[in-house]
Amino acid sequence: MNPVEVLRFAVLGLAANKIRTALTMLGVLIGVGAVILLVAVGNGSSKSVQASIQRLGTNLLTVSHTAGGGRFGAAGQGGTLKDLTPDDARALVDQTLAPHVKSAAPVQTTSQSVTYAGQSVTVSQIVGTTPDWFATTNHDLGQGALFGADDVNSRRRVAILGSTTVENVFGTENPIDKEILVGGVPFRVAGVLRTKGGNGATDSDDTIVLPVTTMRDSLTGYGSLSAIAVQATSSDDTTLAQDEVTSILNNRHRITDSTQSDFRITNQQSLLSANDETNKTFTVLLAAVAAISLLVGGIGITNIMLVTVAERTREIGIRKAIGAPRGAILGQFLAESTLLSVIGGGLGVAAGLFAARFEVVGITPVVVPSSVVGSFAVSVAIGLFFGGYPAARAAALRPIEALRHE
Repeated sequence: MNPVEVLRFAVLGLAANKIRTALTMLGVLIGVGAVILLVAVGNGSSKSVQASIQRLGTNLLTVSHTAGGGRFGAAGQGGTLKDLTPDDARALVDQTLAPHVKSAAPVQTTSQSVTYAGQSVTVSQIVGTTPDWFATTNHDLGQGALFGADDVNSRRRVAILGSTTVENVFGTENPIDKEILVGGVPFRVAGVLRTKGGNGATDSDDTIVLPVTTMRDSLTGYGSLSAIAVQATSSDDTTLAQDEVTSILNNRHRITDSTQSDFRITNQQSLLSANDETNKTFTVLLAAVAAISLLVGGIGITNIMLVTVAERTREIGIRKAIGAPRGAILGQFLAESTLLSVIGGGLGVAAGLFAARFEVVGITPVVVPSSVVGSFAVSVAIGLFFGGYPAARAAALRPIEALRHE
């Protein structure tokens, strides 16, 4: 029997019981679609976090204060921890001691209520800093003007707002030169930052930026800075810049034992690498979970083909009695199981690609082409593998036993 005839008989065999065939294909469809969609969600999550890190700049270092040995622990000479100060930030841009540091800015953060025209909202991130912060953290001006060194030195009450804050506080009204109350303290809105976007959990545009001197005078007091933002000369120089920053701060804080350091440094490149590894593991885990659906679909194919062989035992006996070779019987049932997986897999690819067009729990899926090809190929292999036993069983039937079957 030629391949065309084998295929024709396989189609007729499947069409004889449409509901059972459709349900079997549905199992394969769900498995293939689940693999494509879940891998796309994992990849989309990874891309979202990578974009957030890259928006801040892959050459950004963040120095933050830590209670490394306790306030009266062993850190530093004299047994006390040193605060991070604006003087520390200025020391980090010494081109002799830190040639791979391009800029540095002190960062003081808090959360306060913001009031305008009698309406109050809470802004989760209020940043006190210097003009260098905008370039260091890749924040661009969208409207108005940024504050300058004179505003910091003169402790002027000027504010730069993120786009989300503008929307929440002012709606469609132009915020420039309007007065707002931040924690009850009046500030004039000087400018609006260009939208950067968030990473799903954090909205980087829900922010207000103030001169650090004004903020410490009016809102937070003069404790340790929350952090110091440092920009390396390039992404390739972040490790060198980190070593230079560590050396300068160790010297300024008189730290001789690195285990008792009163600061820690976060490297964006390291975060990016760690995120890549974490998301690869996460994506593989999602794919493995989805692959279970494919396995279940394969078991379904085995069950259906065993039932089909049992129902058509007399037909098999008649065909073998009139001379049908073993290969023809084997080929027909293998063709049926493969058709089930091919059609189900094709529909699963279509379903997975369609579902990936929509956001899933706030994540925009990004389809991985290899998952589409791989899941379809696996579905076809499953049809061949799981259909092999019923097909072999059908081909091995003796004609006389098959004809006697009721």
